Amino acid sequence: MTITKIGQKSLTLTERILTNKKFLNSLAKVSEHGTSFSAGTALALSTIIRPLAINSTPDVEKKNKQYAMANSIGSGLIKFGLVEAIALPIEYAVKKIDKTPDKYLKADTISNLSNQSIQNLSEAKPYKLLTQIIKLSTGFFTAIPKSMLTIALIPVLMDKIFTPKKKENKSDISNIHNKIDNKNINFTGKISDTIPKLLGKIIDNKPIQKFANKFQDKDSDIAKHITAGTDLLLTASFTHQTNKSNKIEENRKKVLIYNNWIATSITIIGGYLIDNIVKKGSSKFVENFKKLNQADPKLSKYIEGLNILRPTLIFAGIYYGILPIVSTYFSERVDNFVKKHQNK
Repeated sequence: MTITKIGQKSLTLTERILTNKKFLNSLAKVSEHGTSFSAGTALALSTIIRPLAINSTPDVEKKNKQYAMANSIGSGLIKFGLVEAIALPIEYAVKKIDKTPDKYLKADTISNLSNQSIQNLSEAKPYKLLTQIIKLSTGFFTAIPKSMLTIALIPVLMDKIFTPKKKENKSDISNIHNKIDNKNINFTGKISDTIPKLLGKIIDNKPIQKFANKFQDKDSDIAKHITAGTDLLLTASFTHQTNKSNKIEENRKKVLIYNNWIATSITIIGGYLIDNIVKKGSSKFVENFKKLNQADPKLSKYIEGLNILRPTLIFAGIYYGILPIVSTYFSERVDNFVKKHQNK
C-alpha cells in the first residue's frame, strides 16, 4: 500500500507539530505508560510546585504549612515508588499481550473484542478500553498502601527537612543514599509470563468483554473517572490513617485532613468541569489531528495518549498548582471555626 505524504512546506506550524515524530512518539509512550506518566508528573509537581505554593500561603501557621508540604513531598515520592514497583510490570505485561495475543488470550476472546485478525487486536476499541483500565487502575488499587506509607513518611520528612540536626544532615543523607544503593530497586524490563497470563484470564472473562463492547466509545473519559476515584479513595484512606497516627501532632491532624478534603473536592469538581469544556472545545483539534495522521498505523495509540494527557494535566494543574494556597488557607480557618464552636 502506498502512503501519500503531505509536504512539510504546505503545512502550518501547528500542523507540523501535530505530525512531528517526536511529539507522536511521546503520545504513544503516554498511551503505553499512562500511570507512569501520571506518577512522574505528580512527583515533579508535588515535590517542587505544590510545596512552594503552600509556603507562599498568607496568614497560616508555619507548622501547618510544614505538615502540608511534608504531605505533598511524601505523597509524590511514595506514588512514584509504587508505580515503579507495580504499574511498570503491569504496563509491560499488557505490551506482551498486545504483541502476541494468541499466546495469552482465548481465540473467542480475540474474536469478541476485535472481529479482526490477531495482528490488529491492539487497535480494537473494546480491547484498548480494557487494557487502558487495567493499566490506569494500578493507582486506584495502590491508594490505601500509598496513604499508609505517606503517613509514615510525613514525620520523617518533618524531622529531616523542617527540623534539621546539627552536623547530622550529611551523614543522614549519605546513609539514606547507601540504603537506596544497596537495594535492588531497578526495573529491568524483564517480566515472566505470570502477570500477562493473569491479565489474560481477566480479559477472557465474558462479563468483562460485554462491558468493553458496550462502553468501547467511552474511552476518552476513562482516565478522568479513574483519577477521580483514586483521589477519593486516597483521601478517605489518608483521613483514616492520619487519625490513627501517633507520630503526627494531635493539634495538626484536623488541619491536615481538612486540607486534603478541600483540595480533593475542588480538584474533582473543577477537573470534570474544565475537562468537559476542553474536550468539547478541542473536538475540531482532534478531528484535524486524526486527518493529518490518518495513514499512521499508531493513530489509535496517539488518540489514547491524548485522552490520558488531557485529564492528567488538568487535574494535576488544579491540585498541585492552583489549589494548595486555597486549601492550606481554608483548612486552618475551618479548623479554627470547629474548635471555636466545640469550646462553646
